[in-house]
Amino acid sequence: MMDNLKFALFSVVVLGVLGLIAYWSISTLQSGAEFAASQKIGQLQKENEDLAKQLVDLTEELKTLSQAQSIEGSISEPIPVTVTPAPTQPVTYKNQSLINELQNLITNNVLMKLKSRGTRVGTVQNFLNIYNNTSDKVDNDYGTSTQKAVTAFQKDQGLNADGEAGSGTFNKMISWLKKQG
Repeated sequence: MMDNLKFALFSVVVLGVLGLIAYWSISTLQSGAEFAASQKIGQLQKENEDLAKQLVDLTEELKTLSQAQSIEGSISEPIPVTVTPAPTQPVTYKNQSLINELQNLITNNVLMKLKSRGTRVGTVQNFLNIYNNTSDKVDNDYGTSTQKAVTAFQKDQGLNADGEAGSGTFNKMISWLKKQG
């Protein structure tokens, strides 16, 4: 009897630990596009830091050379030097991967309407969840609820509210996301 109780208790603990591990692994997953974007952002930030350090070093070297030149006085004309500022870091938005997906819809001249299906519809549904601050299911199906949400967005943005999502609607979605930061 005691062995059965120990086994049951051990099983409950093991299942609990496995459940926690499964929850952690699912909650920390990133999409491939998000991972690639975060890697690129990190790389660009590192390059920007390196360039800023180079700029400081070169500015210091320029000051040293200018001081040496003025002390020697052997050169009558100053050497013209142009200091180019470090390149600015490209703007990256909080929802950059979604902006990229919407831009791909524009590039591919996609038009979505009632009964459209696929991951492209999921892109619009993801946007609508952010826009409406909801967590509706992303089912990749352009049904009546998606059509109504797109129509409401189009009305809010001063577009022709026909419930069909095309390049004009996608551009407004991108503009809205960029305003969010």
